[in-house]
Amino acid sequence: MNLNEYKLWTAVITPMKADGSVHYEDLTKVLRDQESAGNGILILGSTGESLNLDEDEKVKILEHTLSLGLTAPIMVGVGGINLNQTRSWVDYLETLDVHAYLLVTPLYAKPGKIGQYEWFKSLLESSSRPCMLYNVPGRTGVKMSFEAIEMLKDHPNFWAIKEASGSTEDFAKYVAAAPKALVYSGDDAMLPDYTPLGAKGLVSVASNVWAKKTHLYVTKALANELNADEKKLWNECSNSLFMASNPIPVKRLMQIDGQISTNVLRAPLTHKEIEDDSILRSSHSKINEWN
Repeated sequence: MNLNEYKLWTAVITPMKADGSVHYEDLTKVLRDQESAGNGILILGSTGESLNLDEDEKVKILEHTLSLGLTAPIMVGVGGINLNQTRSWVDYLETLDVHAYLLVTPLYAKPGKIGQYEWFKSLLESSSRPCMLYNVPGRTGVKMSFEAIEMLKDHPNFWAIKEASGSTEDFAKYVAAAPKALVYSGDDAMLPDYTPLGAKGLVSVASNVWAKKTHLYVTKALANELNADEKKLWNECSNSLFMASNPIPVKRLMQIDGQISTNVLRAPLTHKEIEDDSILRSSHSKINEWN
């Protein structure tokens, strides 16, 4: 399977029942929708609330996902702060038939370029699969070091970068630091801005609820075929999915649309953050009318 052919990867949610347990029937529907749309699948990322799942739950989610025989490639989130535990997680993933890993900068500790280099190098060495390195300073508290990326640029398992800082300047610097790596937008709204800088695709939240529409959006954006009105539409509608901490809004909208049964999240996240969902409903109508 050629991962480079997949321009859109959906960072899938983890649907839950009213009691907070994982809703596997809904998860199946979500995964099948992504497969049908021709999207790559990222499971157990921050959108999937992976830090709020225990290890047994994560293992069961992986087993369930792989039992479906999906034709879509599966990328698995790898993040944490304890290197030995994180390496052990990669060792387990190596026993499964998954296709790639998403390696996030260490959480909370805010390491510098040497600490980041050693962290990523250790995980890349533990892997036999393509790895996407993930810059998301809004969640980790530290920017992924350009110098660390440059030192890692020739590692055979360094496949791609997910850039989610919202900075066009930083995006261009990552492209320059690792010329062989594919650099993906980690922000739905920013893809048209990143495309002229060398973006190869999108890792998306919006495609959870708009699987096929987002696929079309990515195709048109990468071909520079979006007009000004379309760019504005997608900017406004995809940003509405961040009116509260992700994945609160997208779960709410998927529940409204009947794609999942509940909008239940794990604490400290709660659906109660959204008092008025009219903006979400409006965005949903606008995207469904777009083609």
